[in-house]
Amino acid sequence: MATDTTGFSQSTWTWDTPMPVQASEASAFHRLWLGFMLARAGIALVLLVLLGGMMALGLAPFSPWLLVLCATYLVASLAVRMFTRPAPPGRTFDPQWVSTIGIDLLAFSTLHFLQAAGLNYSPLFALPVLTASVLGSTLLAMGTAAAVTILMLADAWLQALEFADHTSRMVQAGLAGGGYFVVALLANQLAMRLAREEQAARLSLSAARTQAHVNEVVIETLADGVLVVGPDWRLHAANPSARMLLGWQAREAPASLALVSRPGWKPLAALAQRTFSEGEPQTAELALELRPGERLHLRVRTRLTPPQDPLIDSLCVMFMQDLREAEAQVRTEKLAAMGRMSAAVAHEIRNPLAAIAQANSLLAEQLADAEQQQLSALVRKNTQRLSQIVDEILNLARVQEPTTDWLELDQAVAAVAQEWQRSAQAGGRLQLLQRAGTAWAAFDGEHLRRVLVNLLDNALRYASMAPGAILVATSLDGHQSRVQVWSDGAPLDPGVQRHLFEPFFSSESRSSGLGLYICRELCDRHGAAIAYARGPAPDGSGRDGNAFTVAFRTRASVMPAFPFDTIRA
Repeated sequence: MATDTTGFSQSTWTWDTPMPVQASEASAFHRLWLGFMLARAGIALVLLVLLGGMMALGLAPFSPWLLVLCATYLVASLAVRMFTRPAPPGRTFDPQWVSTIGIDLLAFSTLHFLQAAGLNYSPLFALPVLTASVLGSTLLAMGTAAAVTILMLADAWLQALEFADHTSRMVQAGLAGGGYFVVALLANQLAMRLAREEQAARLSLSAARTQAHVNEVVIETLADGVLVVGPDWRLHAANPSARMLLGWQAREAPASLALVSRPGWKPLAALAQRTFSEGEPQTAELALELRPGERLHLRVRTRLTPPQDPLIDSLCVMFMQDLREAEAQVRTEKLAAMGRMSAAVAHEIRNPLAAIAQANSLLAEQLADAEQQQLSALVRKNTQRLSQIVDEILNLARVQEPTTDWLELDQAVAAVAQEWQRSAQAGGRLQLLQRAGTAWAAFDGEHLRRVLVNLLDNALRYASMAPGAILVATSLDGHQSRVQVWSDGAPLDPGVQRHLFEPFFSSESRSSGLGLYICRELCDRHGAAIAYARGPAPDGSGRDGNAFTVAFRTRASVMPAFPFDTIRA
């Protein structure tokens, strides 16, 4: 059974059933209880002052015990108010009612029977009847009304014996008792209705708060950006995805910004204006220029919130999706389908591809015409490219738990870099900086070669022709060894950076998009990490470029207990 923050159970509850928990101080029941307790103390104080004044003025005979009775009733009322809390309504009997209704009946009946100071105290019986009706169960209300009626009938009978007037006094007492029964029933029914309405209101408020929290969590975790815009283009809300897409890093609240306040957001403002003017949802693909030379391509859908109040305008909710993210999602779905058949297809392609390459090689030896040799070279180049793609696809299906060696990082990286420098004919464009000292890295030698070759091939594709355009630097920072491949190429588009290590993603149409993905997979298998950043050259020249850094699991100056080759053949 759920319980909300107010202390009321969220199950069905009526005034005639026990409340499972004590009433909250914010509830109507608690406020009514306070009102009745203050009324009791007020009546006790009025009785004490009234009787004491009448006795002091000689309007009533001096009776100390009456003053003691009123003072005792005042003290008892204050004690109940200060030291007790509202009793859960609905119980057939609760000892707390003795200290409230019981004391009221005892005090008022004593004053009524003795006719102290010649006053009529029968109206005071309305207080315990109302208290029992509003704060207690129906049984308690009827019982209190019955007790008051019996007391009044007993008093009428005693007075009838004294004055020989049976009929009128008994009828008057009976009518007063019947009136108390009616008052008790009506007050109890009104109290029950108040309780039901308050319970329904609390349940509705709790459900609304729960729904608001759920909506907030859903919106916060949505991959799509969500903006809530008013007719004046003011931003009412923006989830983290929207902030990231728009490059919104400021600390100001959303309401302090408007779509027209930034030039790059004006296409969004125009779409919101069209949504408000036409009153219908809109869909568009927009290009936002957030920074010079940086364009963000978005697919934006808008919806208008239905007006809940004539005085409140509708809001425009904008759902923004990065087109590159959408393309990445499509690629991921394609990858899931391709993964189940890539290895088999690659094996099937590899054999005829080898036959084509061999036949083309034999044919090239017999060709004398220059144009035919050019065509043969084109066939050879494309078969080599297809063969490379097949090899990369097959590499993804190889064993997931490779054998890990401990490599002396400087020596291993130098061997791979020098071999690549000769095969790629990079010459002076490649420079090697060895700063790892005696650090040993946990990595398979052949896999390290494949990672570095992939990174160097990418660097060569975008680096300039200047000497030192490509730098390979090793380092040891505390207990962490690293190797960095840096190049002086142009900055990567932020949209490209987010998908660098995803499979089949490439900014070039002739690339398979598997190189960096394979690098990341190999690093993950060996407990290493690879990352991209735009930063200064590691040689301290101050040049800015693209840097791919691999961080290894490291041991410093620890020789392995078994011989091994630093770089496997």
